Amino acid sequence: MKRALYLISVTTILITLGFLFAGFKKKTITDNIAASSPNIIIIFMDDMGYGDLECYGGFPYHTPSINKLASQGMRFTNFYAAQAVCSASRAALLTGSYPNRMGVSGAFMPDSKIALNPEEETIAEILKAKGYKTGMVGKWHLGQKQPFLPLQQGFDEYLGLPYSNDMWPVDYNGSPLDTSNRRGKYPPLPLIDGNSTVRIIKTLEDQAELTSIYTERAQQFIQKNKSKPFFLYMAHSMPHVPIAASSKFKGKSGAGLYGDVMEEIDWSVGEIMKTLEANGLAKNTLVIFTSDNGPWLTFGNHAGNTGGLREGKGSAWDGGVKVPCIIRWPSIVNAGTVCNNLSSTIDLLPTICSITKSKLPVRKIDGVDISDLLIGKKGANPRDEFVYYYDRNNLKGIRKGNWKLVFPNTSQTYKVASAIGADGFPGKYASVNVPLALYDLRTDPGETLDLQDKFPDVVKQLMSIADKYRMELGDDLTKQTGTEVRQAGKVQ
Repeated sequence: MKRALYLISVTTILITLGFLFAGFKKKTITDNIAASSPNIIIIFMDDMGYGDLECYGGFPYHTPSINKLASQGMRFTNFYAAQAVCSASRAALLTGSYPNRMGVSGAFMPDSKIALNPEEETIAEILKAKGYKTGMVGKWHLGQKQPFLPLQQGFDEYLGLPYSNDMWPVDYNGSPLDTSNRRGKYPPLPLIDGNSTVRIIKTLEDQAELTSIYTERAQQFIQKNKSKPFFLYMAHSMPHVPIAASSKFKGKSGAGLYGDVMEEIDWSVGEIMKTLEANGLAKNTLVIFTSDNGPWLTFGNHAGNTGGLREGKGSAWDGGVKVPCIIRWPSIVNAGTVCNNLSSTIDLLPTICSITKSKLPVRKIDGVDISDLLIGKKGANPRDEFVYYYDRNNLKGIRKGNWKLVFPNTSQTYKVASAIGADGFPGKYASVNVPLALYDLRTDPGETLDLQDKFPDVVKQLMSIADKYRMELGDDLTKQTGTEVRQAGKVQ
């Protein structure tokens, strides 16, 4: 009898231990049955700086919905846009490639002769091939007309502006401009549904409606496709200037118009999350919140802040390309976690491909799969290098680990008083000559102390790595043509 009781006790203990060890089993993306086809939402801000969100130190306005998103997911502290300007950064996000690899640079004008080449594969095209419904709302800026609009790049539906909201014949104070002014020659600003213009944005009051218009369309898309996997790309037009807030938020933040706009954006994020909750989709929806580049500091109190990083939009300093990023996916990502690893918007496409078991693009890309970071895998470090290109194709710097080597170049600067404007009006463009310098971004994120003389071996190592990128992607500064640069689309 005692022997029988002993055997039962041992068996019970072994079974219990088995359950315990199963609970501590290494977490993987495939642990969740539905994880191969989660809904995916990318919320992409325009000109939101690293220090603009309350959960990244932003003040004195409040962003409770985005704070909640961070508390429920992973907050990245070393996340980079591919370049510090609109079209280039958006092309990179959607294709997983450095924009200069695709012949894309700068911000496309309404009469631009180049666009994102339809031969490049976007996240939308990849997921559509997997049976996802794909929708986009907001700013496109990768080609202003067919065959370069979202519906021709993998999206089932689209509502938004074809380019930046400041590309219109209206002055900074909201007054119409005539053609004697360069900006007065811009065409009327169209709101496009599908491939057709459904409204002209004429005034700042019209601009104030955009955040609500985008939010309502995004909610409709989620509700309409709640029974099947979907991909939603929500690219807000703000806080890019001209900024404007609806009557529900204007004058309410106590932090000026920029604070009002930020609180309305936060409201929009909250509405998207409420819609997911109401439709039972919150648990298995991967939500990614980030920005296209840093703040456009020339607009002063109508611009955001970099959280102490050097310079801003339009530069290859970290203030121009280091951006906030929050990823929430309750079934996989542990709540309230922080990731300090180097990562970038170009890594989102290969990560999404890994999660959804989709094929990577046929053409070469530069992004890496960061899903190991999402599950908190110990020792994971999928990205160790990042290159800072700007202008048409100038290699201005390279990062490896915590080291950043900056090459001699000319850079836009906001470090002179005349470069900073106010109340919607920009300051005057200013530039400086930048010398060779080495920075340790772990101890000097503001890029202030040049350490090249103390660490010549690090300089030599980064120089060698940079030469490999120059051979592949080119470098106008050293007059090198890349061997692997593809052509952008040609607009007729």
